[in-house]
This record gives sequence, structure tokens and C-alpha cells, in this order.
Amino acid sequence: MPWPLDPMTLMWIQVATGAMGMLTLVFLVRWLWRKLGQSPHVEVFFSPKGGCQAAIVREMMQARSEILVQAYSFTADPLTYALVELKKKGVAVEIVLDKSNEIDRYSDLHIFLDQGVEVKIDHEHAISHNKIILIDKKVIITGSYNFTNQAESDNAENVVVIKGNPELVRLYRENFFKHREHAKPAQVKESIDRRAHHKVAA
Repeated sequence: MPWPLDPMTLMWIQVATGAMGMLTLVFLVRWLWRKLGQSPHVEVFFSPKGGCQAAIVREMMQARSEILVQAYSFTADPLTYALVELKKKGVAVEIVLDKSNEIDRYSDLHIFLDQGVEVKIDHEHAISHNKIILIDKKVIITGSYNFTNQAESDNAENVVVIKGNPELVRLYRENFFKHREHAKPAQVKESIDRRAHHKVAA
């Protein structure tokens, strides 16, 4: 290659060098985000039988310090016993449920209470209809999916798993503590068959 380089050749060398530098920078930034758990990442699952329950259990079992749960209904034993196991391992597990769980014969509320898991009941609203699980201040699990057997096997539902969005996690945690503040300790009351109750009401 003749020296000194002509202006056109020099320009293309600079363009190529700049492009390689930019790609290297992008790679390093993405690697750093991943390393720090800050890389935005979203997964979606659909029921029936689309892996929603397995995905939720998988994420929960990776918890190391904290799980916060808001739910309308809770009847899915795999989720219930995963939370019980995490509690026994020293993970802080807090649950806020809709008031219907205190009288629903199918609710797993009694299991939580028997196993020493802290559960509060949100009586403040007509229905406490959130379906949210927050893990270690890093992971958000939400969507239409109730934490029930029917949601897994029969219903058309969705689960969204969001990672790497600290600001969104902060907002969800603020919402959780807002509802926990006015919720009251759970009590198992006289049970009713929710399905029969709904049939009569209809």
C-alpha cells in the first residue's frame, strides 16, 4: 500500500475503525448490563398448558432474599409449596390476597398459615385482583394468570416475566407495600364452595 495514503483510502480506514469501535462498545455495554442484571429481558407464556406454572416455579426457586406476592386466588399447590420451601430456606416471603381466600374452601390460605408464611388480606377494595410476584428486587412476574389449577389447565391466560428494569420493579414494590399497609392478617373463616356460590349468585 503506497504511503502516504490517499484521502479516500484514509477515510475508509477511519470509517471501518469507527464501526469496529462502536460494535465493541455495544458488546461491552450489553455484557456489563447482563453482568449487573440490568439487561432488559421479557418472556411470555400462555395457558392452558403453555408452561406458565413451570416458568413461575422456576423463577421463584431462584430467589435468594425476598418474594412479594399479590394474588386474587391461590389454589395451585406447586406454587404454594414452592413458597413454603423458600420460606424454610430463609427467603422473606410476604403475600397479600383478596378477601375471598378467607372463605374459599379451595384456597391454599390454610397451608400458608399452617406453615408460618405471612399472609395479609386486602379488604380495602371490591376485589384485590392483582397477580404479581416480585423476586429479589429484580424480577417481575405478572399477567392475567391467576395462581390456580384452573388457570394452568383450562383457562386462556398469560404470564409475563420481566427482568432488568429496576425502575419498573421499584414501582411494583411501592404498589405492593401500599396495599400491604392497609391489609389485615389473614384468618381462615367458614369455607364455602366458590363455584357453587357463583352458580347461586348467577
